[in-house]
Amino acid sequence: MYNVNIMNDKLMAVALQAQRKELNEYYIYTKLADLYKDSHNAEILRKVGEAEKHHALFWQKLTGKEVKPSRYTIFKNILTARVLGLTFTLKQMEKNEGTASRNYMELSKEIPEIAQFSKDEAEHEKELLNMLDEERLRYAGSVVLGLNDALVELTGALAGFTLALGNTKLITLAGLITGISASFSMAASEYLSCKADNDPKALKSAFYTGFAYIITVALLILPFLLITEKFIALAITLAAAVFIIFIFNYYLAVAKDLNFKKRFAEMALISLGVAALSFGVGYILQKVLGVEI
Repeated sequence: MYNVNIMNDKLMAVALQAQRKELNEYYIYTKLADLYKDSHNAEILRKVGEAEKHHALFWQKLTGKEVKPSRYTIFKNILTARVLGLTFTLKQMEKNEGTASRNYMELSKEIPEIAQFSKDEAEHEKELLNMLDEERLRYAGSVVLGLNDALVELTGALAGFTLALGNTKLITLAGLITGISASFSMAASEYLSCKADNDPKALKSAFYTGFAYIITVALLILPFLLITEKFIALAITLAAAVFIIFIFNYYLAVAKDLNFKKRFAEMALISLGVAALSFGVGYILQKVLGVEI
C-alpha cells in the first residue's frame, strides 16, 4: 500500500480522477462486449475491460478511497459506439487520455512507478484495440470512393447548373438525374472492379459505394429543394460539402489513425476547385451560346 499522505489535495484529485476514468472504462468495455455478437471483438473488449478493472484497483490502493462510475459517461460512450461504430468510439476515448497522461506526470514525481504503469497501460490497450475487426471500416475504401466522387462530381455539376438553368426546380431535377445515375454507375464500376480482383465481397463493396454516393447526393441537393434563390442554395450546398468532408475525414482520422488536416484540406480543395471551374465553364458557355436566363 502506498503512503497516501505524500499527496497534496491537487495530486489526490488527479489520482481520484484517474481511478474514476479506469472504472468507467471497465464498465464501458464490459457492456460493449455483452452487446456485440462478434466473438472476436467481444473477447478483445473483455480483455481490455479486465485490464481497466486492474488499473482501477491500482488507483484505489493509492488513494485509499472508493469511487462510483459515471453513468452519463458510460451511457454516452455506449450510444456513440452504436451510432458511429466501435473502433471510432474506443479510439476517441484513447485520444482523450492526453490530458490525463500529463496529470499522471505530476504524480510520477512523487510515485515513480506511475510513469511506467501509465506507459505499459497505453501500449497494451493500443495493441488490443488494433486487433478489433469492424465491418464498416473494412469497407471504408468503398465509402471513400462513393463519397469523394459524389462531392467532386455533384458540387461541380450543381455549380454549372446554377448558372446555366433558370430556377431551383430545374437545378434539382438535373442534379437528381445526374446524381442517381452516377450512383448506379459508381456502384456497378466498384462491383466489376472487385470481381476482376476475385473479391468475394464485391456486391457488398458496391453497395457501400452506391449508398455513400446517394446519401451525399441527397444532402447536396436538399438546399435547392428548400430555397428558391439559386445562388444562396449553391452557397449552402458548398458549405454542406465542406461540412461532410470535415465530418467524414475526422471520423476516418480517429478510427484509422490518419492525418486529418492533410486529408481534409486535399478533399475540400478538390471539391471546391471543381465547383469553381464548373461555374466558370457554365458562365463561358452561356456567353458563347448567347443563352439568356
